[in-house]
Amino acid sequence: MIALALALGLSTLVLAILARRPGLAPGDRPNERSLHAQPVPRAGGWAIAAGWAAAALVAGLPPGFDGAASAALVGALAVLFAVSLADDWRGVAPAWRLVVQVGCAALVATALAGASATGAAGIAGTTFVLVAAANFFNFMDGSDGLAGSMAVTGFASLGAGAAIAGAPAVALLAPAAAALPFLVRNLPPARIFLGDAGSVPLGFLAAGSAVAGNAAGLWPVWFPALAFLPFLTDATATLATRAIRGERLWEAHRGHYYQRLVRLGAGHRGTLAVYGVLMLGCGATAVACLAFRPDAGPAALAAWIAVIVAVFAGIDYHWRQRA
Repeated sequence: MIALALALGLSTLVLAILARRPGLAPGDRPNERSLHAQPVPRAGGWAIAAGWAAAALVAGLPPGFDGAASAALVGALAVLFAVSLADDWRGVAPAWRLVVQVGCAALVATALAGASATGAAGIAGTTFVLVAAANFFNFMDGSDGLAGSMAVTGFASLGAGAAIAGAPAVALLAPAAAALPFLVRNLPPARIFLGDAGSVPLGFLAAGSAVAGNAAGLWPVWFPALAFLPFLTDATATLATRAIRGERLWEAHRGHYYQRLVRLGAGHRGTLAVYGVLMLGCGATAVACLAFRPDAGPAALAAWIAVIVAVFAGIDYHWRQRA
């Protein structure tokens, strides 16, 4: 309770300071690819980072991070936060950002492999997952309420999964608690966004916790995938589509399904309603299956993928009609 109170209270305090002194935060200047007409501060991740760090001092790191792995995770998150903060303020070339992300991911993957005797293929796979998740969370921090909702539901699901497995859950519930005050200010109309300094480390932490929990035997692979499925499917489908079209994947765009849904007339509130239902449904299904029917998890994952694909197909259809 102390750790969760620290996460909630410190996050609230940082957000209050940013609200009183908006000049402290970098602004998201609207351009032709933005979904907003007015600048919005990009420092919500500062509050979540502060709240989670305080909770970690009391409750420790997520299950599966011990010894060298714990040091690797803390160091990687600190480096990612610093580089992403520089990107928020001045901009960092995509190639350099990717180099740093791969280096941090390889460090954590190697440390986790040392604890589980995973070979080179496992290290490479974990590195890819960590880098992908860090960027996927960043891609989705563009519409009111989406990133905050995913942080709360996703980490709360991981915390519930740890509790079901009999492992300490506070370290996984702490990011959800720290994200709650941010979500309040991120709801439509959003008064703040995560920024790269928030979204990149948060996605990295989610993937690292998922991989470490799987290696520790807390849950099968399908569980964290289902818990974060709405973000995974939107980012993956969008990247695949852009790659097929030969577009430059590192350039900003407005081609995500959530972006098109906003532009089709659903607005930020309507888009959050659609994605919020998907997040709550996926998270609740993941926890229920892990608790009562683990053997049904893969089928539940496939069923929710089908539901989300149907939603995306509807967006595609109306987008073509509009064009």
